[in-house]
Amino acid sequence: MKSAKLTRNLVYLLGGILSLMWLYPFILIFINSIKTKSEIFTNTLFWPEQVTAENYPAAFEDLDYVRSFMNSFVITAVSVLIIVVFTAMAAYALSRNKRKASSIIYFLCALTMLIPFHSIMIPLVELFGKINMLNRVGLIFMNLGFSTSLSIFLFYGALRSIPQSLDEAAILDGASPFQIFKFIIFPLLRPTTVTVIILNTIKIWNDYLLPSLVINKEGMHTLPLQMFYFFGQYTRQWHLALAGLVLAIVPIIILYMFLQKYIIKGITEGATK
Repeated sequence: MKSAKLTRNLVYLLGGILSLMWLYPFILIFINSIKTKSEIFTNTLFWPEQVTAENYPAAFEDLDYVRSFMNSFVITAVSVLIIVVFTAMAAYALSRNKRKASSIIYFLCALTMLIPFHSIMIPLVELFGKINMLNRVGLIFMNLGFSTSLSIFLFYGALRSIPQSLDEAAILDGASPFQIFKFIIFPLLRPTTVTVIILNTIKIWNDYLLPSLVINKEGMHTLPLQMFYFFGQYTRQWHLALAGLVLAIVPIIILYMFLQKYIIKGITEGATK
């Protein structure tokens, strides 16, 4: 009993230390966001001697926060919606089709996760430029392409745990394949769907490189792009940049807090079944 209690306490202690190590950068960002510009460089690691909230209104205005937030929200929401719908249907079709071609297509989708974005970045941007798609619509299509592999992988694994007898019973009742997917299968995929939403939302919301290559029009910038307003050729406004960073990550933290209970279950279903 004593040995088991000691082991449990050690696990809790290790978990607490790892949690603090993971949270410390976020705590440091917040602490420095309520400091004056000069104190950030003289007292970086500790609580400020003089707390100021002036950085947040200034960062909100300089970021053009409402417009930048809406740009990020529209791109992220539309991209994630399309990703969830299309990859769930694709995974359903691949999992229920017993032909060898379906297995080959699935493994090809899984293999594309190994292709780094940087290796196809230049030809991809050139191609989209030739067809006049260097805009928000083109960015949404790119997000769909780069998120398809992982999403299908997760959905496919979850679908293997759903017995095909449900489909057969629905067919006997006269349901079409789309009705079977919409009313029977998709509701059973809720944990995996939430996981796909969270993973892709974080990825797309925080992405800087791809939007910087695709969106060049003033007024269309996302929050990560707009953050570079604080870094000029000769100046670095760290106090405003850190406040702006807090404003940018708060929506993702709120979303994660509401949906986090589904994540572990969804990843487990999608990776191990």
